[in-house]
Amino acid sequence: MKVAIQGVKGSFHHIVAEQYFGESIDLVECLLFSEMPDLLINNKADVLIMAIENSIAGAILPNYALIDEYQLNICGEHHLPIHHNLMGITGQTIEDINEVYSHPMALLQCRKFFKKYPHIKLIEDKDTAEVAKRIEAKNLKGIGAIASDLAAKTYNLEILATEIQTINDNATRFFILKNDIPDKSIVANKASIKFAANNDAGSLAEILGILAKYGLNLTKIQSMPIIDTPWKYAFFVDFTFSNYNGYVKAMKEVKGKVVSMKILGEYTKSKR
Repeated sequence: MKVAIQGVKGSFHHIVAEQYFGESIDLVECLLFSEMPDLLINNKADVLIMAIENSIAGAILPNYALIDEYQLNICGEHHLPIHHNLMGITGQTIEDINEVYSHPMALLQCRKFFKKYPHIKLIEDKDTAEVAKRIEAKNLKGIGAIASDLAAKTYNLEILATEIQTINDNATRFFILKNDIPDKSIVANKASIKFAANNDAGSLAEILGILAKYGLNLTKIQSMPIIDTPWKYAFFVDFTFSNYNGYVKAMKEVKGKVVSMKILGEYTKSKR
């Protein structure tokens, strides 16, 4: 199976790929999320793994837009505890580090730690593990990376500080994405939908009331602007259910109450 990830070997996406599919996969590296859908379209990947939200930094809104634009099917999810480490060339100390490069989400999750080291400049980059790879390849002294311990092992770097994330209980949720018809063999107990409600008072509350009536448990709701209709919004909603028939009835009823609705995926809830 060709599994596309954002980042390179040693990234958190790489860890998710092996935890979800096992180690016998063909890893397809991709530095930008925006490049990933084309890998499916051009048959260069069978499945994508894409981060969608972090418990500290919140939702990754551009990724919701990509899922919607390319009509990707959410066929699974995975929660990964995130353990950030500061690393660099062996033999250095934190005092030797002048600049730290990492993905913007990683920097956001670790800013409190770096307040103790005002001499270190934080610089946004494309990927956590790619920075670690670059440091090893170019023997960059004075430069640090924020990445996983797998990245440190993969690129022979020394970990200068462990668990530097602001909140220890830090996790990221990832979607498993395909562009084909949903696999009906999956035992679905969770779904993601997108809908645009009528512009009437109480319309959103009415939709949420339908979900509650059929025993659907709302786990996330995210608003996104409708690009071609200024100041109007669509809602991306995740919910769990124990009765599939009840879920089907709820979706039929919701569809009759909204301007538009799309089921983005039916899948098995991930263990946290």
